[in-house]
Amino acid sequence: MNEFEKNVQSTRNDAIDSGIGFVVSFGFFATLFVIATVIKFIAS
Repeated sequence: MNEFEKNVQSTRNDAIDSGIGFVVSFGFFATLFVIATVIKFIAS
């Protein structure tokens, strides 16, 4: 057993962190898509 397994700094589940990262990145790109669609709709 190495020293990193003995001294764990975070005991949170990695699946939760990766899910939050996915939702945040998806929300960012969805927001960009909505803004671009609104600009295209206004310009036409």
